[in-house]
Amino acid sequence: MAVVILPDAQDDLLSLQEYMLDHWSEADWLKAEDEIFEKLVLVDTGFLTGPPVQELATVGIFEYQNVFTSHHKLVYRRIDSDVYVYTIAAHRQDFPTLLMKRLLKI
Repeated sequence: MAVVILPDAQDDLLSLQEYMLDHWSEADWLKAEDEIFEKLVLVDTGFLTGPPVQELATVGIFEYQNVFTSHHKLVYRRIDSDVYVYTIAAHRQDFPTLLMKRLLKI
C-alpha cells in the first residue's frame, strides 16, 4: 500500500505552504502539514474512508473520496491497494471551481 501524491496535489501543498508561511507561522504550517499526512496514513491503512466527493457523486462518479483536516480537504481515489491524492484544498478555497479546473485539464 502506498500513497501517491499526484503533481497537481503536490502543487497544492507548495501553494498552501507558501500561503501559510506568508500569513501564519512556520509552526502553524508544520502542524497543518503533519495533520495532512497523518490523515493520509489513516486513509492508506484503511482506518479512515471518506465519503464520495459530492460534486462528482451528483453526476454518478463515486470513486473519488474526500477527507478533511481542520483546515484542508483532501481528495483521493483508491486504485487497488494504493491511494492517489488528487487535490489538497484549503477550506476557504472555491472547491467547485478548483475541481472544474482539474477536470478540464484531463
